[in-house]
Amino acid sequence: MIFGTHFDGSDRYVATGDLKLAVNAALMLQRPLLIKGEPGTGKTMLAEEVAAALNMPLMQWHIKSTTKAQQGLYEYDAVSRLRDSQLGDERVKDINNYILRGVLWQAFTADMQVVLLIDEIDKADIEFPNDLLRELDRMEFYVYETREMVKAKFRPLVIITSNNEKELPDAFLRRCFFHYIKFPDAATMRQIVAVHFPTVAEDLVHEALESFYGIRQIAGLKKRPSTSELLDWMKLLLAENIPSSALRDESAKSGAPIFNGALLKNEQDLHLVERAVLSRAKR
Repeated sequence: MIFGTHFDGSDRYVATGDLKLAVNAALMLQRPLLIKGEPGTGKTMLAEEVAAALNMPLMQWHIKSTTKAQQGLYEYDAVSRLRDSQLGDERVKDINNYILRGVLWQAFTADMQVVLLIDEIDKADIEFPNDLLRELDRMEFYVYETREMVKAKFRPLVIITSNNEKELPDAFLRRCFFHYIKFPDAATMRQIVAVHFPTVAEDLVHEALESFYGIRQIAGLKKRPSTSELLDWMKLLLAENIPSSALRDESAKSGAPIFNGALLKNEQDLHLVERAVLSRAKR
């Protein structure tokens, strides 16, 4: 760890006090920071902003359902080596030509401390986190093909995100500092909107947030709109010069806000919102 390194937020990311504390605690403890929260609450963006604020390179490993832990370390391309040997290629004499370095290897051998993002770890198989326990704990791993031990020059700040799609193993959780990003309240959301759209009119923000939080409160939604979807919606409203009165008029007429496709992602939720809003209007 680089002593004295401290995260105080950034101009582009509204970080709450407890989130700043979590980042700095992970830095001090030299443990991975596990971030959970609803999709679209800025978990991935946090890693980007921490790296920028601390002037560290960012390395990203975006996890898929088929991702294996070994891929983060390295992969041995035996097929290419066999093909090259059949073609008489001189490269086959050096096995290092067929070792593909993964993101963890690159982070461990970087010439300075980096921020390593392991994004959406809960997408992978349940054994995936357990398979990384030793590497993330000891910051080293063994390459059997070349008989070398790869050790981290500088311990990276590891930020791991999860959408809570599946439970993570207890042994893995014990090694992390945990923080849950609560969904922003209206006051915090105003700050977020102001960061992205500093010249937006206050009356438009007021009407947009009234509509946005009104939708989120409707029971039975399959997918409630998130922060990122609100920002997409605001971008459309501003691009088309939609006045605040149009938001009220459109909701009163159809039950759903204009450009509702930015907020609602399936027809069941759209019908539910239309019925709920029209029902409120009749009271």
